[in-house]
Amino acid sequence: MNFIGIVSFVSDMIIPIVVSVMIIFGMKKKISVYDTFLEGATDGLKITVKILPTLIGLMVAVGILRESGFLTFLSELLSPAANVVGFPKEAVPLSFMRLVSSSASTGLLLDIFKNYGPDSFIGRFVSVMMSCTETVFYTMSVYFLSVNVTKTRYTLAGALIANAVGLAGALVITIVTFGK
Repeated sequence: MNFIGIVSFVSDMIIPIVVSVMIIFGMKKKISVYDTFLEGATDGLKITVKILPTLIGLMVAVGILRESGFLTFLSELLSPAANVVGFPKEAVPLSFMRLVSSSASTGLLLDIFKNYGPDSFIGRFVSVMMSCTETVFYTMSVYFLSVNVTKTRYTLAGALIANAVGLAGALVITIVTFGK
């Protein structure tokens, strides 16, 4: 069996092994595993219902941003500054959408792939960028609402700074790895 076959086998078996270990551990500790599972599933559904309005609001906001032309306007507005640092202006809308929604940014990513190709500089850059950034607003709303956090202190500022560093890092990584 070659290396890829071993990795494939391990990745196929990891979840059944982890679930089996949890069941065996629970039984050894005399915990009602099934009742605990049902309790956790019930809590998960309660949290889902609780954060659903926020998720719907985010989806509506994403739809408005995409359809209104605001992302195109923002891209044109920031393109001179983007050109100075070598940031592709075509990636500006994606970098803003990535803050809000992973699925909407994936749609923009696929549009970039369709227009420029995945092996172009822009295609490679946005691929690396998607791995170096996070959906800040979605993540904050889901996690903070699920545990009733109301005072976020410096979380948003820190997350936006981390995203900016991720964008810069993605640009540098793409240029160093693939050239311009």
